[in-house]
Amino acid sequence: MTSISNKSTSKEKRMRSKVHPFRRNQKGGNGKVEVKFHDSNEDEDNDVATHEVHDKHDLKIKAKRLLEVRQTLPVYQNKELIMKNLIQNPVTLLIGETGSGKSTQIPQFLLDHLYSTKQHGSIAVTQPRRVAAINLATRVASEHGCNVGQQIGYSVRFDNTTSAKTRLKYLTDGMLLRELMMNKTLKEYSVIIIDEAHERTVLTDLILGFLKALIEGPRPDLKIIVMSATLQAERFSAFFNNAPVIFVEGRKFDVSQYYLTAPSDDIVDSVIRTVVQLNQGEPLGDILCFLPGQEEIDKAVIIMEKISAIIHKENSVPLMIPLPLYAALPPAKQSAVFAPIKGFKRKIIFSTNIAETSVTVSGVKYVVDSGLRKVKVWRHQLGLATLLTVPISQASAEQRSGRAGRESEGKCYRLFCEKDFDKLPPQTEPEIARSDITSPVLMLKRYGVKDIVNWTWFEYPGKEALVMALQELYQLGALDDFGNITKKGEQMALLPVQPHLSSVLIQANESNCIEDVIDIVSCLSVENLLMNPLPEQRDEVNERRLMLCNGGKKYGDLIMMKELFDVYFYELGKGSSSASERQAWCKELCLSYRGFKNVVKIRNQLRMYCMRLFQSKWLNGSEEGDELGESIGQNNEQISKVLKCFLVGFAKNTAIGMPDRSYRTVTTGEAISVHPSSMLFLNKSCPSIMYVEYVFTTKGYARNVSRIELEWLQDVIINGTAVTKEKASL
Repeated sequence: MTSISNKSTSKEKRMRSKVHPFRRNQKGGNGKVEVKFHDSNEDEDNDVATHEVHDKHDLKIKAKRLLEVRQTLPVYQNKELIMKNLIQNPVTLLIGETGSGKSTQIPQFLLDHLYSTKQHGSIAVTQPRRVAAINLATRVASEHGCNVGQQIGYSVRFDNTTSAKTRLKYLTDGMLLRELMMNKTLKEYSVIIIDEAHERTVLTDLILGFLKALIEGPRPDLKIIVMSATLQAERFSAFFNNAPVIFVEGRKFDVSQYYLTAPSDDIVDSVIRTVVQLNQGEPLGDILCFLPGQEEIDKAVIIMEKISAIIHKENSVPLMIPLPLYAALPPAKQSAVFAPIKGFKRKIIFSTNIAETSVTVSGVKYVVDSGLRKVKVWRHQLGLATLLTVPISQASAEQRSGRAGRESEGKCYRLFCEKDFDKLPPQTEPEIARSDITSPVLMLKRYGVKDIVNWTWFEYPGKEALVMALQELYQLGALDDFGNITKKGEQMALLPVQPHLSSVLIQANESNCIEDVIDIVSCLSVENLLMNPLPEQRDEVNERRLMLCNGGKKYGDLIMMKELFDVYFYELGKGSSSASERQAWCKELCLSYRGFKNVVKIRNQLRMYCMRLFQSKWLNGSEEGDELGESIGQNNEQISKVLKCFLVGFAKNTAIGMPDRSYRTVTTGEAISVHPSSMLFLNKSCPSIMYVEYVFTTKGYARNVSRIELEWLQDVIINGTAVTKEKASL
């Protein structure tokens, strides 16, 4: 292992002996305050980032100014030694501590090397999250002296700024995998950099396996660099045949650690109280708060917006400006986190673990760490997903703490007891160990991998998980009796949705109802589109939804989504309705306005894919020319056609109504309940149901539930059996 130290900076100390005695508020603002919210412009919710275009002279001046900052980075100061290792080795592992500059500088060093040696090919830098890909490309373009989309660009879902000139591309793992499906040897690239490899997403693990196969096969000339802030170096090195490891120390200042003296019951309340105390007692500096998920972040932001002005006025302390940061947030709103603020103010950033390593926010001097994260755990035996809030690992806790020591000495307030730190797992478990791998296995089959079990898995998912995935794909018709990919499987792999939904779209094309199905699949592809109303508003909101959705009232959530989308897209979207009217409508029905904007983007993308794949006459290809015909809620024949298409993809996710009005699953006979958020929660007369999701909280719940007739289910099962027998006879 090559160790490159930065002697000019001090090492971070773990000051774990300190326990922060959380103080009570000196003054409590118990008066009520009226909070006014302004309507955001449509552009603020845009998922596509906008970039200023500068002339060459301005770009050169800015790049020259940024060069002075670059030269202070540890990676830049050790450029020659690092580049010597990168050039000499086909695979290099680079562990760059937080603040070393690895994500911005290493790609530029390699780009300069390509130019100076007149080599062909481009550089790809993968990121687990689109936020990081966009921000890094923007920063590196400024440092390089060009506009985004020229020599440096990025490619994420719904947003591609690359051009024929682009030689350095930041892109998400998913986009690189899609390129692999189209071009198996990645001949366009001469260097692939896998950044933030420690996050160990399913897609990252897949890419590592593909890259190893490439350099050992058709692309021995391809150079691979695996970068991370914290990495199990020995394991990565062994996977790539004992590849060399370079270690670069970061610019780190001392960060004092404080712990709770007693466990917290309400994590959002504890975070808010800690922030208020910090704001009253600590010098200026922004506060970064880590919370488990979007729901907790939105709640914290709302509370902070209500109390910030009161506390500022009554205590003469800095005005707290709450800002959310999570992956689903539009780029326009994400950028607010990185913009400096002037005056007697302090940014309070509420973030998921996205801010651990993927993005860097300057000005942060204090970190408040809930010690929690949200994960979805897939249980192969039961075929259900469980969303859990779980403790983070020790490595994640150290990463979060380090965000306070980027620019000066800082403080980290961990909202758990000191004795609990040692109980945390040392490293975060790989995502592939707790995920449904049906989609990755289909990718491998599409890529031409015959032996899935003995493929170059970086993390072997387990024989049971692989067998379940292969069985699932076989039942969907993606694989034949010999485990080879079918024509349908090829089509499924090309569609940018999960295999079950791909199967539904293919069936919809054959059944001539693809327009309606695309709209529903687009709605299913957006998380939290239908938000949970507050308890006191639940009955009122449900009544409004029932009044609006005639089809959904009888047939359930999928048809309700279609009816809601029709109102948003056709009645409000294509008329004279303004953005504020659409927002007000969403608020009345407790729907996500930003979510519907994303549904439209996904819909347009799916229509484009389906037009290319099926050359369907049922799609007119015009996003603006669509006209709403008869409402699906009034057409029982069309509803049955649509739901039968979903049955093809979700035949296993069905349950039959019992005499006692309960439901038992068709496959295992287990009892299952309709989730309270479903339109069919109070409907006890369904002969059978189909559900898109099976989740377990206090018990097994079916989510996104639809009423189906028993004869539909029989038709699908009989047809499926007939097809299987026909294949067997062949």
